[in-house]
Amino acid sequence: MPCDASGMAEIHRWFKAGFGEGGILVEGVRDGDAAHAEVVAAHLDLLSAALHGHHEFEDANLWDRLSAQAPPCAVHVERMKVQHAQMLVHLDELDAALPAWRATGRATDATAVLGALTGINVALAAHLPDEEENIVPVMERELDQQDMVAASEHGRRAVPRGQTWQAMGAILAAQPDGGTSWLRKNLPVPVRLIWRVAGRPRYAASRRALVEGPR
Repeated sequence: MPCDASGMAEIHRWFKAGFGEGGILVEGVRDGDAAHAEVVAAHLDLLSAALHGHHEFEDANLWDRLSAQAPPCAVHVERMKVQHAQMLVHLDELDAALPAWRATGRATDATAVLGALTGINVALAAHLPDEEENIVPVMERELDQQDMVAASEHGRRAVPRGQTWQAMGAILAAQPDGGTSWLRKNLPVPVRLIWRVAGRPRYAASRRALVEGPR
């Protein structure tokens, strides 16, 4: 049976929105405000860990399989591998630059963070639509739904401890309908209730801290 790989675009929206606003969040930290820098850096760490995990799953589980099962897709797979390698350079730059800035909040330490974010966003702009156009349709023909379940589980494990609600809220916020369809598709009713009662307020508080700094 064909599988539903629409979750790829849903997660891609999160990466596009999250990294897209990253530079604005970094620039919104006052020079020397280490407390605010800590909040923003933790947010960027979350995004980096999630994107690392997303790509690690694809590298380990998708590329060789798609090339073998759908040989005409091999040319696209090779391009995905190159794009992932290019993305990894910028993600590693971000991971290396964050500790110094989060410790000091100094504008001089933010420069390397901003440069890495620029590289990530350029790479995402090339990679995400390419993957959605040329890889996702092949996934839906060649893979089964259990493969998509495995991808989702891997993604959840990549989220740093204590940031589940922040990740979920950001995914919802990145969807065109604000996440209504995502909630219905991915979460049973009891978990949706927990989200409304506990998760959504925590996410809202984290967003305020990102923009305004901790109080």
